[in-house]
Amino acid sequence: MMQILKDKVILVTGANRGIGKSLVKESLNKGAKKVYATCRDLSKMPEFEDNRVVTLKLDITNDHEIEQVVKQALDTEVLINNAGVLSAGSILNGKIADIEKDMNVNYYGTLKMMKSFASVLESNSPARIVNITSIVAYSPLPSIAGYSASKAALLSATYSVRIELAKKGVTVHTVNPGAIDTDMNKGSDWDMPSPNSVAKVILDKVENEELDIIPEDIGLEMFKSWKEDPKKLAEIFHNIYHAE
Repeated sequence: MMQILKDKVILVTGANRGIGKSLVKESLNKGAKKVYATCRDLSKMPEFEDNRVVTLKLDITNDHEIEQVVKQALDTEVLINNAGVLSAGSILNGKIADIEKDMNVNYYGTLKMMKSFASVLESNSPARIVNITSIVAYSPLPSIAGYSASKAALLSATYSVRIELAKKGVTVHTVNPGAIDTDMNKGSDWDMPSPNSVAKVILDKVENEELDIIPEDIGLEMFKSWKEDPKKLAEIFHNIYHAE
């Protein structure tokens, strides 16, 4: 495995908890020179106790805050778009406001980050974008339908950006987890891996130059079903939704 993250400047969004927090810690373990850790409310940011971490306030739906962060982080070489929200609800019974919120953060917010940092990354190439999408980008889980739609949109946009930046020295990765033991999945009785173990797998696979990363077993099983026949993953989610 190449040590391509060693001495790099990495920016992680949604770094205050869950997979984001773990990605900051694992970036430090990989020997990053500096890690910008961002979140909406800095009072909720954990103490990383490492002077390589620079904390920045950032709501990825706020154009002004993105602008300020770009100015403060012009040396960014690896952009990890992890910030996201998840609202429960189906398409027919969920609130439109919740569906819009998921789309605004997960899709439009991440798009704004890619658009705003593209020229920074080009000028610091070789550089990388790592977008945390989800296994539900391949087939929706109806109980989190708005979230599923936002991640499907993000997966498509990420593939577009991968092609756009291919000759500009910026490699674009997608990460499609199944289920991780974070606040987002609180209450689930699935046997899920810890965010720390998943963050390590993600960054190991980035260093292995894997473009489409599925970092844990639940996601891998689901992806395998989808790859055999997309209907198979839809069937898994049908059975979960209808408790069959």
